[in-house]
Amino acid sequence: FALAAAGEAIAQSGTLPYDPSRIGTIFGTGIGGLRTLEEQVIVRVEKGERRVSPFLVPMMMSNASGAAISMRYGFQGPAETVCTACAASTHAIGNAARLIAWGRCDAVVTGGSESAATITALAGFANMTALSSTLVSKPFDATRDGFIMGEGAAVFVLERLDMAVARGAHIVAEIVGAASNADAHHITAPSPGGVGATRCMQLALEDAGLQSSDIKQINAHGTSTPLNDSAEAQAITAVFGDRSVPVVSIKGVTGHPLGAAGALEAAAVLLSIEKSLIPPTAGTTVIDPEMSIDVVIGEPREWTPGPTISNNFGFGGHNGSVIIAPYKQ
Repeated sequence: FALAAAGEAIAQSGTLPYDPSRIGTIFGTGIGGLRTLEEQVIVRVEKGERRVSPFLVPMMMSNASGAAISMRYGFQGPAETVCTACAASTHAIGNAARLIAWGRCDAVVTGGSESAATITALAGFANMTALSSTLVSKPFDATRDGFIMGEGAAVFVLERLDMAVARGAHIVAEIVGAASNADAHHITAPSPGGVGATRCMQLALEDAGLQSSDIKQINAHGTSTPLNDSAEAQAITAVFGDRSVPVVSIKGVTGHPLGAAGALEAAAVLLSIEKSLIPPTAGTTVIDPEMSIDVVIGEPREWTPGPTISNNFGFGGHNGSVIIAPYKQ
């Protein structure tokens, strides 16, 4: 997943004519190579220790995807993996932008990947009642009952603006702000009332130098779980007011790809900007009446692209928000 997505991203961006030591790779994953580990445990049980693959460790390491990208393309700058559950790739994108803003890197390849829909992982999530028993992802719906597992990857090339302009790069959008914080509340449940998520969005706005009224779309974490969606809806209302900004969750289409969620959702924001359309929240038909947010459902909604905040929240109380804005010459 990671190498395929990186290949597409780099092909679209064109050759990066920079010192390799100033090109970083900051990548996110929630679990890493769980599928490889599970397969090799079965091999050990059925065939013995001598049959376990010598590639088990390098394939199961959480940092394997980011490392593979840096090695494939010879990027010698910071190569780091963020492993903060479902907030991982949003944190990775924010950290990548900071490396450029701080002057450490001229470009950073960033994003996230996940392939964790294994029998054991599905059993674990199901037994903790996180998965939908109706097999439908319907974020913010009155009858939501859990998420559907997803897999995938998305990769982005971030560059210093002046250098991207100088080389004639096709600039899709800008990262104008990012933030992360912790609930410090519970290993799986969000903080009551979404107070951690509220503060995270406020910090992202401060980082971007924007007011809440400047945000024109909210790409929500929206997992379709009762607790998460309720807390996020309360946080959105606390920051932006009642039904003031269109809200979408793409997990009705993608399922929940855990650590890759933020990357896939950032890609959805870029497509929304490109097409001047906000996609509907698939699977959702009746918005929870306890929520006072403007969830886009049914049909795509036309909009004039503007700053968009994308949220992701992970087990462990990890919160991440990134603000993406259309590029204006």
